[in-house]
Amino acid sequence: MSIFETLKAAIFGPQPPVKPGPTPVASQSSTRAAPAVGPAAPATAVSTAPQGSPLSSGAAAAGQVDIEAVLSGMAAKRPEKLNWQSSIVDLMKLVDLDPSLSNRKTLAGELGYAGDTQDSAKMNIWLHQQVMQKLADAGGKVPDSLRH
Repeated sequence: MSIFETLKAAIFGPQPPVKPGPTPVASQSSTRAAPAVGPAAPATAVSTAPQGSPLSSGAAAAGQVDIEAVLSGMAAKRPEKLNWQSSIVDLMKLVDLDPSLSNRKTLAGELGYAGDTQDSAKMNIWLHQQVMQKLADAGGKVPDSLRH
């Protein structure tokens, strides 16, 4: 799994957001198929996010995970104060990823960074912006204040 996918999974939970839609069983009109499926065939039988995960919240039901709320909740449980709102190093620490320069360079490669990776300050700023944008692209609700 890529570094970004690992980071995303730590925030969104282990499963991608579930989009409401008809289940294959619900689209069958055959009465012969109904007894084989049994009474557990309604849409509630469709796999959803585990209880207590970021996806089981009301935000997930609307199709979006509130990135700021999830990360703030994670930060509240940590003894050290992390500036995850603007620091890619602290964001990676928050989700228990190794924030080493090597891993940040790998993440930069995954996200298409074309700048000089030796200029870590510039790369870090770009990485944080890109991670927030990619989280938004993946269905997360990311406020403008986190997108610098």
